[in-house]
Amino acid sequence: MSLPYLINDAKGYVSASQRIPVIARPFVSERAKKTLDLVEKFVEEDCIPADTVFAQQLNANGYDTKSRFSTHPAVLEDLKRKAKSLGLWNLFLPKAHFKEGAGFSNLEYGLMAELLGKSDIAPEACNCNAPDTGNMEVLAKYGTEAQKQKWLVPLLNGVIRSAFLMTEPQVASSDATNIELTMRKEGNNYILNGQKWWSSGAGDENCKIYIVMGKSDPSNPDKYKQQSVILVPVDTPGVTVNRVLSVIGFDHAPHGHGHITFNNVRVPAENMILRPGGGFEVVQGRLGPGRIHHAMRSIGAAERALEYLLARLNDPARKPFGQTLSSHGIQLERVARSRIEIDTARLSVLNAAITIDEMGAKAAMKEIAEVKVQVPSMMLEVLDRAMQAYGAAGVSQDTPLAAMWANGRTMRIVDGPDEVHVLQLGKNENKKGNALRQRIDKQKARAKEMLASYGLNEVDFLSLDRVYGQPKL
Repeated sequence: MSLPYLINDAKGYVSASQRIPVIARPFVSERAKKTLDLVEKFVEEDCIPADTVFAQQLNANGYDTKSRFSTHPAVLEDLKRKAKSLGLWNLFLPKAHFKEGAGFSNLEYGLMAELLGKSDIAPEACNCNAPDTGNMEVLAKYGTEAQKQKWLVPLLNGVIRSAFLMTEPQVASSDATNIELTMRKEGNNYILNGQKWWSSGAGDENCKIYIVMGKSDPSNPDKYKQQSVILVPVDTPGVTVNRVLSVIGFDHAPHGHGHITFNNVRVPAENMILRPGGGFEVVQGRLGPGRIHHAMRSIGAAERALEYLLARLNDPARKPFGQTLSSHGIQLERVARSRIEIDTARLSVLNAAITIDEMGAKAAMKEIAEVKVQVPSMMLEVLDRAMQAYGAAGVSQDTPLAAMWANGRTMRIVDGPDEVHVLQLGKNENKKGNALRQRIDKQKARAKEMLASYGLNEVDFLSLDRVYGQPKL
């Protein structure tokens, strides 16, 4: 069956490689351009239509929670096989740091991730889904050879899934020094006690390994060296997945977000990642590129929302007050603002990706934080406009917009809430304050010197000096 899936312009089809912003083109290889076009075709022709099939197959064994979280829709496995055959597998591991990936830069993968973000299941179909991408990067960057063989290889092959356990319900986890799950050394083992929640992917029966952050050295005077990260097999005695958490009413089955308790969970010391006390180093190494991935997928979702908005505005069956919605100026303004905001956000993310490629994630902390704040808010704004155009249908299950909005709203919280990034950005920017004040003062002094050299006095040419009599004492 041949359908115009890829028509995206009044003149027909403009390929993804042709739409790469000019400023980014010098950094994109010909191989990456060809792959980008393949990704677009795969997402538009296969993954987006398959989203509907996935949702139906998910309920094949029942609508209750246990059934939904033990069902694995066949359409996803079919898509995985096709993605592998097309070479669209493990696109995310940047070539500058990892030999295990497809050999693309952060920038090149960022462009691909935008397209993947238009479909619910496209990222997993290409083995580029969170949290597995970040977890694979952790293992590839910090794991021992034994850890890589046992856990990274099956993750890269898409045989298993994983979860990253950091957030805890009883503390302010936005400050990770607050986490309380204990890791007590006992012989050649660590004993873990505590609880975690919002452990994305933990509801999936294919999730076989947790990457867990806990407190291993609470008395260390350096509060950033009290934490460690350790690998915990899911079937370790003492681990209990109590429940999954909804996201504004959506359960995100079959992967979900788990609330998990650890009761005297005994883990071999050899499962420690990097070294005891190295938790923050591991976490920061994981979250930087992951935030870029989230941002680019969010831009793809915003693009899809704009597509839905444009489709609605030009539906000849929708004529409020005798005109199509596209004839109403307020809607066209919303379209224009959406285009401006999406394109602006994209350039910010691509700049962050280039900075990571050129200078490393640590040097790109400012750029990463900027897009972490900027992109989710943009996505939500565009989605809100599209939902408004659809009226009641926009908040129902009849379009993907409501579910996309729920996902987008979580992006302002995951990987550090907006407030943390804004505060850090503000603090770092404010460090320039005294230097800038001194520069401005010196410029004013230099201006006075220059006035004097020309025999001039500084005069305010807008002075009126009107005096209305003398005040009576």
